[in-house]
Amino acid sequence: MVCFGDSITDGTGSTPDADRRWPDRLAARMLAGPLEERFGVLNAGIGGNRLLLDAGNPGQGVNALARLERDVLARTGVRTVVVLEGINDIQQDPSEYDPGQLIAAYRQIALRAHDRGLRVVGGRILPFQGWHKWTPEREAVRAAVNEWIRGTDEFVDFDAATRDPGQPLRLLPAYDSGDHLHSSSGGSRASTLPSGSVIAPRSGCGAGRTPGPAIT
Repeated sequence: MVCFGDSITDGTGSTPDADRRWPDRLAARMLAGPLEERFGVLNAGIGGNRLLLDAGNPGQGVNALARLERDVLARTGVRTVVVLEGINDIQQDPSEYDPGQLIAAYRQIALRAHDRGLRVVGGRILPFQGWHKWTPEREAVRAAVNEWIRGTDEFVDFDAATRDPGQPLRLLPAYDSGDHLHSSSGGSRASTLPSGSVIAPRSGCGAGRTPGPAIT
């Protein structure tokens, strides 16, 4: 499995050098499970990465569509990709205010992955109110994209797992690294919780249903 994402996946906000990012938590849980349910987890998160545009800093990588072949499709043995991208398109300058553009990028990723026989699982974008780039207009884009992801066959609800029930546009304080955008190690742990009912080896879907294309 490839976890394809940005700084949330790369681990910004989690404890440095402690392997407490959400892909690390997922890998540890898989290793603790029955042998027939184990699989490898590859972290392909890059801080600052975007779906549509190359990041302003060279260290933040080319856009997700451009790096999909190298970081996901060309990887030996990959069968599933979890896509958690889009927050940087929303909050970085220049911002994308048309959710349709982000949805089209998700569809393109899914199409290319399905052509290689991969299963695609979408990740709903975490809340970020309180971050200095948050605006109601940007929040509306996140909400529209998340609503679309909710309508796909399979998804991981990172939004529900980490948001504050009393202020759902914000991260729960216990899961907030302090900048209101990146989850803490506790948030990374919480982010793996909803995945158990969705992410499973292709030969046996943990939700008790046949694995199919998550994004179409």
